[in-house]
Amino acid sequence: MTKYFPPSSHQVNILIVLACSGLIATALFLQQSLGLHPCPLCITQRICVMAVGVVALIAAIHNPGKTGLRVYALLQSLAALTGIAVAGRHVWIQSLPEDQVPACGPGLQYMFENFPLMNALKLLLRGDGNCAVIDWTFLGLSIPAWVLICCIGLLALNVWQFLRAGLRPLI
Repeated sequence: MTKYFPPSSHQVNILIVLACSGLIATALFLQQSLGLHPCPLCITQRICVMAVGVVALIAAIHNPGKTGLRVYALLQSLAALTGIAVAGRHVWIQSLPEDQVPACGPGLQYMFENFPLMNALKLLLRGDGNCAVIDWTFLGLSIPAWVLICCIGLLALNVWQFLRAGLRPLI
């Protein structure tokens, strides 16, 4: 039992990679099989989840010492926090009354082709009327609400990784 609990940092990073892969696979399934096309905020959330997963994969391959583990946990935490902020904004937009929902904006490709990068990113993160549509729910929660919950879980795992890397044995 002690071999598997508490899990090693390598095992936790593999778990994070699998969780992020599962989240992206689910998003792609919903997009391809059910025809749920992602809005700009959905795409941003996917990028955040992928960033957490990629850093976890690098950390799992590298299998660093305590300092490296803390750096990787910090980078993953920043990506998860960004995901929390974007998903939280998305949930907020979805909860607005219909008369307060922002107007639908230009498409993602149009934004990046016709606006300076910083303006396009501001438009992307602002969200629009497309982001307010709830096409699918599971247990009464929309996709962004589930992403919010998952990003909070990813953040918790990484905070735990960060803190335990700095702990010294009591003996």
